[in-house]
Amino acid sequence: MGLGDKISNKAEELAGKAKEAAGDVTDNERLEAEGKAEQLGAKAKQAGENVKDAGRNLADGVKDAFDGR
Repeated sequence: MGLGDKISNKAEELAGKAKEAAGDVTDNERLEAEGKAEQLGAKAKQAGENVKDAGRNLADGVKDAFDGR
């Protein structure tokens, strides 16, 4: 995963936390729920990027193992 993706995902997660906190302070359940949803979306994107990275690392390891023969 690129640095830009990490920054984007973290920014989205932090924006969600801020929105959730604002909803909590103002007793706005809709805003609070939107914030939680944004956080979950950012975490899901991060997890997907981690899976892609793991797949790339596995493929590189397999390739290296066969190249080393």
